[in-house]
Amino acid sequence: MLNEGGRLSRDTAEAEAGMKGITFPAWYGKHYVTLAEMLVRLGSFGLDLTWRVECDEIVDPRCLEIERRSAGVGMDTLTLLSLTTPFLQLIDAEARGFAGDELVVVLTEADSSWWDVRAVDERVLSELRCHYPDATDL
Repeated sequence: MLNEGGRLSRDTAEAEAGMKGITFPAWYGKHYVTLAEMLVRLGSFGLDLTWRVECDEIVDPRCLEIERRSAGVGMDTLTLLSLTTPFLQLIDAEARGFAGDELVVVLTEADSSWWDVRAVDERVLSELRCHYPDATDL
């Protein structure tokens, strides 16, 4: 579901407390920033996280598998990465990364147009700003 600004809106209010965020275009010329690319950009911060992913639009059979593996305890980063490569373009999806029981990063892909990233660690956002210079604060 999209909010008034055209961004994906979910019940992440509990997670946003204490999180900072950025937003940037999902397209740079002909290059689409995939979820796989986002996972790689998280580097060591994201490696040991457990992920739960929701897809509002099922655009590929892999979306069903991603959601199936997200049920319950979720999946590790390498499993999610393997399901999103090669190229998987999402329409409206949200990936929530947990360190234990704590939500530490939220990657929201809105309408194949924008990425909204929220994280508890400012260094994650700083690293993403280096790769995506059009990023602005949420």
